[in-house]
Amino acid sequence: MAEKLFGVSSRGSGQADDGQGLKLVLHRYIIDGIEESGKNLLEGSRPALAQFVIDKVAEYVARLRLAISRYEMERLAEELVDELTGFGPLEVLLRDTSVTEILVNGPGKVFVERDGVLHHTDLRFIDSHHVERVMQRILAPLGRRLDESSPMVDARLPDGSRVNAIIPPIALDGPCLSIRKFRKDMLKSADLVAMQTIDQSIFEFFQEAVGKRCNILVSGGTGTGKTTMLNVLSQLIDSNQRLVTIEDVAELQLSHPHVVRLETRPPNAEGHGEVRASDLIRNSLRMRPDRIILGEIRGVEVLDVLTAMNTGHDGSMSTVHANNAQDALLRLETLVGLTGRLIPEKTLRQMVCAALDVIIQLARLPDGRRCVSEVVEVVGIRDDILSPIHCSALIAAPGSASCAKLHTPQATSCGQATDVLREAAQ
Repeated sequence: MAEKLFGVSSRGSGQADDGQGLKLVLHRYIIDGIEESGKNLLEGSRPALAQFVIDKVAEYVARLRLAISRYEMERLAEELVDELTGFGPLEVLLRDTSVTEILVNGPGKVFVERDGVLHHTDLRFIDSHHVERVMQRILAPLGRRLDESSPMVDARLPDGSRVNAIIPPIALDGPCLSIRKFRKDMLKSADLVAMQTIDQSIFEFFQEAVGKRCNILVSGGTGTGKTTMLNVLSQLIDSNQRLVTIEDVAELQLSHPHVVRLETRPPNAEGHGEVRASDLIRNSLRMRPDRIILGEIRGVEVLDVLTAMNTGHDGSMSTVHANNAQDALLRLETLVGLTGRLIPEKTLRQMVCAALDVIIQLARLPDGRRCVSEVVEVVGIRDDILSPIHCSALIAAPGSASCAKLHTPQATSCGQATDVLREAAQ
């Protein structure tokens, strides 16, 4: 009876009945070959290792007379190099510039996002342990810990990509990995106009609002482009101003000559050393910032950022998760409640309205495109506290009451309404 190793028959002219099994055998065969050679190929150049792997694969295939084409051998060799030096099956996706997000739900469930639409790929890991090994390889250089006592990790790769990893027992069906790739070609305002995310008149309003140092809140759901919008708005800030950015995981790419970037830090294994967003906001006030840009308001830091906006740091910006502009304000009020501070409702609403001037609401359409669905001006707490400036025809039918562009912006704390604003509202 022919001997069978990991699904690969050693009989002449054999076929690999399991590609993953063949990779396992070759992986061990190549590691043995590297050790026997006495060369530190794993620390050397990728081309040198690739040539060594191709030679060893060809040697193994010829010895067992496996029916594998040259193309299949080269592809297998490339996958093995990725496994030896990189992140295994994910390497090809990380190199693919059309992929914006990578989502691993298990060994055989790897999804990618292209142009805002999710696609299931034919890539797979050997098993759950293989997924976890790749996770550990990603996190180890970052000094982050992932185990049963710390089963969730948020981290940032050296290229700026954002990583979230979660393992059992929290993840019931096995380890899950999410990577939001860092965009190397930064979008500009002209790109958003070309992509129909915004129209020209609304962009001109953004220019005016940023120039007049309006405090701006960008609202939207997950993946609607909030960080991208902050990046674009920051391009409109005068170059002689000092910016301080604060994020849990640094994602902002501000093309500005005077930026100080701060990042929160989780507690260590003993529960010490945590640096929260609220700590960084309070510290940033001592750094002479012209504007403070907070990546996202999600917790008790809400009071600190509202206080900063109300005490001379006009032109500050942040984002929040909410479905519409009205909900964004309610979200801020709810977050203030989580701080444990007993603030009367009217006082709290006055604080929120005094801090904010403009809310930009983003949405993701069914075809994957992002758009600005609403732009509203925060004008006070009597009657309606929001005055619509713009509503996207992509979201509401043109001519409907919810999409009417009839409002002429009032004078706000960020300056008198201008002709640009009126044109945008018509």
